[in-house]
Amino acid sequence: MQRELTAGVLLAVLGAGVLHACWNAILKAVSDRLVAFAWMGVAFVLAAPPVLAVTGLPAREAIVLGVVSAAIHVGYDFSLMNAYRLGSFNQMYPVARGSSPLLVALGAALFVGERPSALSLAGIVVLAAGLTSLALSSGRFNRSELPALGAALLTGVTIATYSVIDGVAVRHSGNALSYTAFVFLLEGPVFVLSAAVRRRPAGWVADRVAWRGVLAGLLSAAAYGIVLWAQTRAPLAVVSALRETGVLSAAVIGALFFKERFGARRLGAAAVVALGVMLIGL
Repeated sequence: MQRELTAGVLLAVLGAGVLHACWNAILKAVSDRLVAFAWMGVAFVLAAPPVLAVTGLPAREAIVLGVVSAAIHVGYDFSLMNAYRLGSFNQMYPVARGSSPLLVALGAALFVGERPSALSLAGIVVLAAGLTSLALSSGRFNRSELPALGAALLTGVTIATYSVIDGVAVRHSGNALSYTAFVFLLEGPVFVLSAAVRRRPAGWVADRVAWRGVLAGLLSAAAYGIVLWAQTRAPLAVVSALRETGVLSAAVIGALFFKERFGARRLGAAAVVALGVMLIGL
């Protein structure tokens, strides 16, 4: 099956990027992110079984990869929590997301045999450069911020890893919705159990964390479900790069709600990201 980027897929993935930035902003805003992830897990556990009851389990070839992917997603979640604990939203989010598109392009070439066109590859490189510029637009990282930078880069590596695994798996699953529900069903209980052991019952309802966590979980599942569907119709590297345009939404959210700077350097970086999207879409 020849996979090409269509206007419908492009718009869907750009929308998924916005949803992704929104749930990350919700997570950044809560004081206890472990409990927030636990409530996200509750949303996954409640939403996935009805979906699987309708779609059935994914094909056997995808189940083992789904188990591996769920484990990597858990590692991603812990890395993301640590990055947000150590650093600012407007720097950690672009580093985490901006470091993954080139890694996905490399992984897709090595393991899937997908090689983007010269124009798409140029767009991916330009997009990654723009995302990196967004991360640096608030100033260079100093030595005290290196732990936060390390956590964000580790998050980017996990993103690239599960993106390639899921891209392969969803194409064998028979149904993108089924595979999405299967992965989130496996991922969800981990944080529910972790928070049950490490937090008192009162902490589960403090600071409006319950509804925030559930909302973040629903947005997360919707965003990634769209991405997995897109991976069945377009090259993995292209989908991964376009998804990370959510960093632009994150920059706006950071400025409006977290009072983080949004100056001329950030606008210039946003223009570079837009150029990358245009090159990919040509």
